[in-house]
Amino acid sequence: MMSPLQDLIASGPHAWPEIILVAYALLGVLAGAWLKDRAFGFLSISAVVALIAAGAAAIIYRPVAPVEIFQGALVVDGIGVFAKTLIAFSAAATLFLGADYFSAIKEKRFEYPLVVVLAVLGMFVMVSAQDLISLYVGVELSSLSAYVLAAWRRDDAHSSEAGLKYFVLSAISSGLLLFGSSFVYGFTGSIRFDAIAAAVHEGAGGVGIIFGLVLMLCALGFKMSAAPFHMWTPDVYEGAPTPITGFFAAAPKVAAAALMARILYEPFGGMIDQWRQVVVALAAISMIWGGVAALLQTNLKRLMAYSSINNMGFVLMGLASGAQYGPSSALIYLALYLPATIGIFALIQAMRRDGQPVETVADLAGLGQRRTWMAVMFTMLLFSLAGIPPLVGFFGKYVVFIAAINAGLVWLAIVGGIAAVIAAGYYLRLLASIWFSAPAAATQPASGAIVLTATLASALSFPILVLALGAIQHWAEWAGRSF
Repeated sequence: MMSPLQDLIASGPHAWPEIILVAYALLGVLAGAWLKDRAFGFLSISAVVALIAAGAAAIIYRPVAPVEIFQGALVVDGIGVFAKTLIAFSAAATLFLGADYFSAIKEKRFEYPLVVVLAVLGMFVMVSAQDLISLYVGVELSSLSAYVLAAWRRDDAHSSEAGLKYFVLSAISSGLLLFGSSFVYGFTGSIRFDAIAAAVHEGAGGVGIIFGLVLMLCALGFKMSAAPFHMWTPDVYEGAPTPITGFFAAAPKVAAAALMARILYEPFGGMIDQWRQVVVALAAISMIWGGVAALLQTNLKRLMAYSSINNMGFVLMGLASGAQYGPSSALIYLALYLPATIGIFALIQAMRRDGQPVETVADLAGLGQRRTWMAVMFTMLLFSLAGIPPLVGFFGKYVVFIAAINAGLVWLAIVGGIAAVIAAGYYLRLLASIWFSAPAAATQPASGAIVLTATLASALSFPILVLALGAIQHWAEWAGRSF
């Protein structure tokens, strides 16, 4: 058996994204132990650089054909490269916002960028997993880091409550994942995805393997915030610090969706008639409940939590559409959804009065008169999330609707259309408050980091990604051919 160092060397340049993050984490721990919290600024900047470098390495060293690394535990292929790129860049953006946020409130602890990078490393393992053990290790590394992030402000009751709720409910999810994996192993005799796929093709397992798969899908539905496994999402989104909530709304969603696509279409691709019923049900419930529940919210972060549940329903609709269109349509949707989500959380982070965050819908009143640039950014980003043309969010919804119709899921596309109309209702409610309500008390000026992030997110929503749609579609279709 090769040593870890020999294994790294044998993996070649395809393992560079993971190596960069591991190297940063090890060196960052040493720097933090030596300099303590004085290292916060340096570690935050270097973490952003490391994440961007890891995303760039995933693109530069993408293979022509799938390549197994770390003795076959992980694979580097199209869907892994696509997902790692989205995860790395979205995590870098939210970490940039987080460094600004914690510097402003004078809570600069050097562990913050390290925990974010470790969470991303777990996500990288998730999206490249080739067996049940590496899958679980990736999920748990990401989840353990997320528990810490959710409760980061340990002196704040809301943050502590968010971390505790996330931990308890996620532990149940991890149990379901392990229980389902044990069923799959027991009825197929292997933890390797290729061996499981061969056993499924031969008809092994019967009802037992279906039961195991359903348990695994329920666990991954929790990680995606898909209804009815969404119960943690509103409380955690509200209680966690705003940049951490933005992180939760972006990178982990990509990782969970990519992992679900890999599980559905690699080991269980021969059981599409069985698992499609579960995925379709999750999609329909998420789209409708996410839209309806958001109408009742007065807190912006809780509203965005239900918005994310609604949007994950559209991703699941894409995944249910079959190998030809499903993975690529879901990846396109995620790529076009992320900029608007991160931009919205940047703008929510900007809403502070007397040094305290203000996060209610009422606090948006009259923003168009007090902070015109913020009002314009909110309008563009909310319209993109709602799927209003010509903003890029429209094309994301269009792609998953077409994929569902081509797969014969016309009724699900109709449900999605109804859910999109409901979602437009609460987005328009926010815009009505921004532009037409009497001004609320003024908020503090936004920092340069927030202005830069929100402006870039708006520019990506229109026109940058609109002009790059052809390239994104080509790349997503290449990624989808991994299966």
